[in-house]
This record gives sequence, structure tokens and C-alpha cells, in this order.
Amino acid sequence: MSSQKGNVSRSRGQKHQNAVAFKNDKHGASVQVKKATSKVHDGLCQHCKGVLEWKVKYNKYKSLSQPKKCVKCSQKTVKDAYHIICKPCSLQLELCSKCGKKEDIVVPIKSCLDKREQEEEEEDKKEHKREKKSLDDLDSDDEDFAGCDDEEDDFDRDSGPK
Repeated sequence: MSSQKGNVSRSRGQKHQNAVAFKNDKHGASVQVKKATSKVHDGLCQHCKGVLEWKVKYNKYKSLSQPKKCVKCSQKTVKDAYHIICKPCSLQLELCSKCGKKEDIVVPIKSCLDKREQEEEEEDKKEHKREKKSLDDLDSDDEDFAGCDDEEDDFDRDSGPK
């Protein structure tokens, strides 16, 4: 029996094995799931980042409805779920926003802002390409009427001297 004291090794494998992995958006992604998956977990240590990613992956992540109080500055500025320190305090003191320990921050808070700016620039470029493509399509429509100029010349010739 596996619950016996000191019985560390197991003689058989797992009894029930899942055939497919869990998908948090199996029946269509809800608004909460979309927000949770798109959220960038910045200002966290490696362990806390892994915990939050697990919560998102297995549909356990619950976002905050109202801001929480920061344990460092005592202001209601914590807007991320499961965090105890606001982003400005975390950045200033170089602490993990979730556990409050002084560990290596995996994704710094400032680089997240840079990524957002890069994404906005990429979206602008894509939009510009779409506009340019639609203008090219309009120009290609003019090619359909390229033969009309010749017909006008023929009309002018048939009408006689000017």
C-alpha cells in the first residue's frame, strides 16, 4: 500500500492517465480567460512567475475587481492579482511584487512598457500596409479602364475635323 510509513518506492505506474491535456479555452475563450492569457507577469521572481503562469494555464487565475493596498507605501495601488507590492515600490526597492523577497526579477517592469510600444508600432505598420494594399487595389481598378483612352481617341477621329 502506498500510504505505508517509509514506503517511498512504487512498483507500478500511474493508475489513471489523462488522454488529452487540459485546455482553459476549450469551449471558447471567455473575456476573463483572454485577459489572463494576454497579461504580462512583470516584476516577479522566477518562482512567482511560474505560479501565476500555472494559475492562468489551469484556469485558476482570478483577476482583482478593486485595487489592493501596497504593503510598502500603504496606498491602494496594487492592481494585479496575487501581488502585495505596487509596481513603483517594486521597481524602486527591487523586490518581487508577489512574494516581496529581494530575488532576481525575471521580467523587469520597464521592459514591459517597451514591448507594448513595440507592439503598437508593429500594429501601426500592419495598418499602414493594409492601407497601402487597399490603395494598390484601387489603382489596379484603373487598369481595367486603360482601354477607354483609346476609345476616346477613336471617337475624336470619327467626329471629323475640329
